[in-house]
Amino acid sequence: MEQYDVIVIGFGKAGKTFAAKSAAQGKKVAMIEKDASMYGGTCINIGCIPTKVLIHAAETGHDFSQAMAERKAVTDRLRAKNFEMLDNAPTADVYNATAKFISNKVVEITADGESKYLTADVIIINTGAVSNVLPIPGLKESKHVYDSTDIQQLKEQPKRLGLIGGGNIGLEFASLYAKLGTEVTVFDPMSRIFGREEEEISAMAKGYLEEQGIVFELDSNISQVSNKGEAVVITTQNGDYEFDAVMYATGRKPNTENLGLENTNIKLTERGAVKVDDFCQTSVENVFAVGDVNGGLQFTYVSLDDFRIVWNFLNGDKSYSAANRHHVPNTTFINPPLSRVGLDEVQAKAQGLNYKANSLPVAGMPRGHVNGDLRGVFKVVVDADTNLILGATLFGVESHELINLITMAMDNKIPYTYFQQQIFTHPTMAENFNDLFNLKNL
Repeated sequence: MEQYDVIVIGFGKAGKTFAAKSAAQGKKVAMIEKDASMYGGTCINIGCIPTKVLIHAAETGHDFSQAMAERKAVTDRLRAKNFEMLDNAPTADVYNATAKFISNKVVEITADGESKYLTADVIIINTGAVSNVLPIPGLKESKHVYDSTDIQQLKEQPKRLGLIGGGNIGLEFASLYAKLGTEVTVFDPMSRIFGREEEEISAMAKGYLEEQGIVFELDSNISQVSNKGEAVVITTQNGDYEFDAVMYATGRKPNTENLGLENTNIKLTERGAVKVDDFCQTSVENVFAVGDVNGGLQFTYVSLDDFRIVWNFLNGDKSYSAANRHHVPNTTFINPPLSRVGLDEVQAKAQGLNYKANSLPVAGMPRGHVNGDLRGVFKVVVDADTNLILGATLFGVESHELINLITMAMDNKIPYTYFQQQIFTHPTMAENFNDLFNLKNL
C-alpha cells in the first residue's frame, strides 16, 4: 500500500489543475490515467480544442488532410505540455493505469497485468463522460460507424456523412464536414433543431445550415443501421439512406463503469452520475467528483469551476459553491456561432416575470457589413423592475466572445442601462450593445 496526500483519477481539466496545485504545495500526488492519449482530458484531446482547430482550419480554406494534420499537431503539443506539467513535479507520480476502488480510500491500479494499491486522505474522481449509445439495431456492429471521438481519427474524408443526433455536438460536426465539402445528412427524432432555443432562432439556424448544404431528416425514427458492402445504411420510416460513414452524437453519460464504486459508500444519482453535494463532495468524506462525472453541465469551464470549489473548500474557504455558482454561458460553434446565457423571452414569460426584451439583427450592425456576414440576430431579456439582465441569445459572428461580457454583467448585477452609454471601440460587434440594450421605451 502506497500512501499519498492526494489521488486523482482521470487527467481532466479539474483533476489535473488540482493535482498540479497540490504538488506545488509539496503534497504527494498520484495522477492515474488509463489512456496515455488522454493526458490533459477530453477538451484538449477529443473535445473543444481539436474540434475548434478543425473548424478553424476548414473556415480558412484548408482541406481534410491539412485540417487533420493541424488537429494532431495541436493536440500532441498540448498533451505533452500537460504530461510534463505533472511529470516534472518532484512530488507527483503519473500512472498510466486503470483505477478501481477497493474500499472508500483504497484504489487498486493495474497496468501491464500488474497491480498495486494506493491510498490517500483526499481522492478526486475526474473520469469525465463517454458517448451515449442508443439501442438502435446494428449501430454498434456496423462498419464505418463512429462517435465524436473516433471520427476524429479518420484517414480519408467521407463523401457522404450521416449524423444521428441534431444536438450541439452533432451540429458542430455537421457544419465542419459540410465546410470541407462532405454531403451531410442529419437525423433527429425531434421536429426542430435547437429545441431549447426560441423557434425563431431554431428556424434561422436550420436555414443557415441548409445553405451550407446540410440536409435534415427530422421527425426520424431510425429502426436499423447496417452495411451494404462498404456503405452504411440508415433505415427510417421514410426508407434507406446510404453513407460512406455515420457518426452518432446522442449525448454523453458520466463515466463510472468499472470504477469499483460498488465497493465504497459512494452513491450514484438515478442517471448514473456520482452524487455530490454543493462542494462536489461525495457521500464519502474527502472524496470528490468533479467535471462531467458528477452529472453537471458538460463544459470544460464548469469542470474548472468544480476545481475552484473543491480547492477553496479544502483550503478552508466555503464562501463559493455550486449553490451560488455564477451564470454559465455556452456556445455552439456552427457557422455563425450561437451563444446563450440565462433566460430567453419564452422562459421569462413562462415564469411570469415582468420583463422587457429587445432584438437587433446583425444586418443592422456596421461591423456585420465590415465582416461581410449579415447573418443572425442578437436578443436580450431584462427585468423591468430591477433593470438586471435576465439573459441573452447572441447568434452571429463573434458571439462566442461577446456572450462573456453579458455574463460578467449578470454575475456582477450590473443593470442593463450601463450598456446604453458604455463607450465601445468602433467598428466592433460589441458597440451594438448600445442599441441592443436601449429598452427604456419598450
